[in-house]
Amino acid sequence: MRKTDARRLKHTELTELRKRGVSAVQDGQPAALVAKVLGVQRSTLFGWLARYRRGGWGALDARKRGGRPPKLTAKMLAWIYEMVIKDPRQMKFPFALWTSLMVADVIWRHFHIRLSKASVCRLLTQLGLSPQKPLWRAFQQDAERVQQWIKEEYPQIRALARKLKADIFFGDEAGVRSDFHSGKTWAVRGKTPTVSTTGARFGCNMISAVSPRGAMRFMLVEGKVTGEIFVDFLKRLIHNWPRPVFLIVDGHPVHKSAAVSRFVASTEGKLQLFRLPPYSPELNPDEQVWNHVKNHGVGRIPITGPDQLKSRILSHLRKLQKLPSLVRSFFGMPETAYAAESILL
Repeated sequence: MRKTDARRLKHTELTELRKRGVSAVQDGQPAALVAKVLGVQRSTLFGWLARYRRGGWGALDARKRGGRPPKLTAKMLAWIYEMVIKDPRQMKFPFALWTSLMVADVIWRHFHIRLSKASVCRLLTQLGLSPQKPLWRAFQQDAERVQQWIKEEYPQIRALARKLKADIFFGDEAGVRSDFHSGKTWAVRGKTPTVSTTGARFGCNMISAVSPRGAMRFMLVEGKVTGEIFVDFLKRLIHNWPRPVFLIVDGHPVHKSAAVSRFVASTEGKLQLFRLPPYSPELNPDEQVWNHVKNHGVGRIPITGPDQLKSRILSHLRKLQKLPSLVRSFFGMPETAYAAESILL
């Protein structure tokens, strides 16, 4: 992209360009992308951020000169930004999550500049960073294998489904326990509210499958999910379904059992099973079904017994089944969007 020569810009144009750059970074746009779009060097962009930290929006006025130099230069800000978007364990920390105090410690070690916790929080916000809950992924996951699935294997499955006029489903098993709780409530500051619930621990297992078109099938299970029970679910899945079914599941031993293999073979093409890459649950849209049940159907109410737990789960699953638009949204997550294209089958 053609670079912008700031020396040829009018003062008002340069001031506006600086403000656009700082605003874009604070809105969460990657610094490299902002610099590219504006046609400036990344060092120039971080220089603007340094000016803003020193004197606010007024410091970006191209006609103003002078003032005390900032504590953190543009080069320092660029280094801090690149550091924080990486794993802190690369900086010899024992933890995988950054805290403001850890960032302050690194700034002191590298630049001998002391910043308070509040100053670090403001700095990170001005760099377009925000505290977020990370996605935890198994270290055994093969990143190349995941990309192969997204770019090669799944497109082949989708093409075969189009050819055979089959519908694609993603399936999974999950359990919900009575001691799972979610959500917050308003209360007097300093006094944590109490919600009465059972002290006993019990759970309920489930199997479900969702399609990019918004269809959903489920089954509650008494006890452990076995190969025979999974076969029962497969029978329900294809019963009265007008088209062949391609079911994508993970590599759980139940899915590879002899009972499941025999049943799939007996359907003579009515049902085919495919497996996701190992240790990659985020690729399965059906994971969102159980997240929704846990966080919206069960986690916010006091559970008093096994029958009530089962009733709440069943009620919520039936509700989801009647909301195909919500089910389709499970294919709109960043990690599952690759599968949303199959809605065009």
